[in-house]
Amino acid sequence: MESVSPELTQLKSALKSTWMAGNFGEVAKFAAKEGEVFVQRIGIQRGQRVLDVACGTGNTAIPEARAGADVTGVDIAPNLLEQARTRAASEGLSIRFEEGDAESLPYPDAAFDAVVTMFGAMFAPRPERTAGELVRVCKPGGLIAMANWTPEGFVGKTFRATAQLVPPPPGVPPPVLWGDEQIVRQRFGNAVASLSSTKRLAHFQFPFAPEKVVDFFREYFGPTKMAFSRLDADGQKRLTAVLQSLWREHNQATDGTTDVESEYLEVKAVRA
Repeated sequence: MESVSPELTQLKSALKSTWMAGNFGEVAKFAAKEGEVFVQRIGIQRGQRVLDVACGTGNTAIPEARAGADVTGVDIAPNLLEQARTRAASEGLSIRFEEGDAESLPYPDAAFDAVVTMFGAMFAPRPERTAGELVRVCKPGGLIAMANWTPEGFVGKTFRATAQLVPPPPGVPPPVLWGDEQIVRQRFGNAVASLSSTKRLAHFQFPFAPEKVVDFFREYFGPTKMAFSRLDADGQKRLTAVLQSLWREHNQATDGTTDVESEYLEVKAVRA
C-alpha cells in the first residue's frame, strides 16, 4: 500500500477543492460536442467495458454509454459526479459514477476494454503514476485514449499566463506536458504495444464577448476561480487583463460573441 506524505495529502485535498469550486458543469456544457466527436473518433463499441477517468460531468461517459458501452466514470469531485448522474438519468442511461483518484484507481488489473480520459487525467500531479494506473486497469490489447491540451494551444497559453501570476505547487509538472507526444511516449514506455497521436482543434463558442468569457470562467471554472482567490486586488486586475487579452487575440467572431479554437493532442495507445 502506498505511503502518502502529509504534503501529498495536502496537495490532493487542494486539487479536490479546486475542481469542486465554482460549477464546472456550466463550463462543460460548452465542450459537450467536443466530447461526442472524440468518442466517435476513438471507436467505442457496443458491449465494451469502458472506464472514463476524471469524467467530470459526463461529457465523454454519456456518449460512450449512448454507443452501447458498459461505462464506469470516476472523478475526484463528488459534486461533478452528481451532475453526471443527473445527466445520465435524464437520458435513461445506466452509468456507474464513482469517486476516485486517477493516481490510485479503485479497480482490479485488466478490468476494462478501454480506458478514456478527455482533459482530465492530465491534471493529476504525478503523471508517471497516472500513466501506470491507466495501463494497469486496461486489459492487454485494450485501448487507452486521451485528449490533452498542448503547451502551444490556446488553453495551454491561458494556463501558462495564470501560472506566471499564481505559481503551481513546487515539483508538480505542468499538465500540458501531456500534450507533447514524446513525453507521452516516455510516460507509457514499454507498457503499450503501440501509440499514435494526432493534433486536433477544440471549438468553443460563447454567446458573449471575450471580457465576459473571462468573468464566466472566473465564476464557474474551479482552477480560474481559485487562482483569482489567491491574488490581491492588484493581482486580480493583472490576471483579468492578461486573460482578456488572450481571449480577444484568439477570438474569430466579429459579432460581439466569442469563437476560439484550442489545440489538443489526441492519443490512442494499445496496452501491451
